[in-house]
Amino acid sequence: MSVLVVGSVAFDSVKTPFGQVEEVLGGSGTYFSTSASFFTDVKMVAVVGEDFPAEHLDFLRSRKIDLEGLKTAQGRTFRWKGSYDYDLNEAHTLETHLNVFESFQPDLPQGYREAEYVFLANIDPELQLEVLNQVKNPKLVACDTMNFWIGGKREALLKTLRHVDILLINEGETRQLAEEPNLVKAARLILDMGPKTLVVKRGEYGVIMFSEHSIFSAPAYPLESVFDPTGAGDTFAGGFMGYLVATRNLSESNMRQAIVFGSAMASFVVEDFSLGRMKKLEYGEIEERFRKFKLLTEFDGLE
Repeated sequence: MSVLVVGSVAFDSVKTPFGQVEEVLGGSGTYFSTSASFFTDVKMVAVVGEDFPAEHLDFLRSRKIDLEGLKTAQGRTFRWKGSYDYDLNEAHTLETHLNVFESFQPDLPQGYREAEYVFLANIDPELQLEVLNQVKNPKLVACDTMNFWIGGKREALLKTLRHVDILLINEGETRQLAEEPNLVKAARLILDMGPKTLVVKRGEYGVIMFSEHSIFSAPAYPLESVFDPTGAGDTFAGGFMGYLVATRNLSESNMRQAIVFGSAMASFVVEDFSLGRMKKLEYGEIEERFRKFKLLTEFDGLE
């Protein structure tokens, strides 16, 4: 069993209060795929330029990520430059150069079109819908988006959301999409737009999952060393989806476990710049952090 992801592969230049890096491997598709690969097989659809180095391809292949859908186009790879203050929940974009990503038109290989599990990373909602039109009969579709698309392509996004089972967005995006300041009311409005489940990513404050009949909240893992939050949301999504695909269980209780596994993966990626920590990560560490997450919220009931 595998998960299909459509997203970006990029070079990131990032500055935080704890250091800075230039043109390191990044992109929503990259972070998601790397995280999900610890749980299940991954098929990635994205585009890179002629300047994309072989060493990055070797890394992705070392994670057993299927790259048949990764195309090389004439030109330069997508680049993003950003910075963070001590409030690491908010990135400040300094430069964005879409390059080959600007004309990206996802064309799924035939073997990808049978995918049962699909994750639409943060790209133009018109492209997200185009991908869904190429997938024959998905069992589960999850989607991410951002304030840029919510404000600039709202109608296209709403059309896409009618075909989405799980929407994963942050707190500000939730309020913007619903046009409602109260988070609980906003969640109810978004569930009426199509998704059966809404997962609200809240950075250092954790995650809240809303469905028709329940609300589940999980904390973020308390870390002493946080170097770079770039890609944490995509890494969370990769762990969340990867676990669901690996277990083939879409029950409420299993989704709650998937939330914690996703949170564990996000807690690792922020411990270093780019994918530095993920390259050294072992699955046993993931299981141990899952157990520590459980202890964070475990308590005795009323006598």
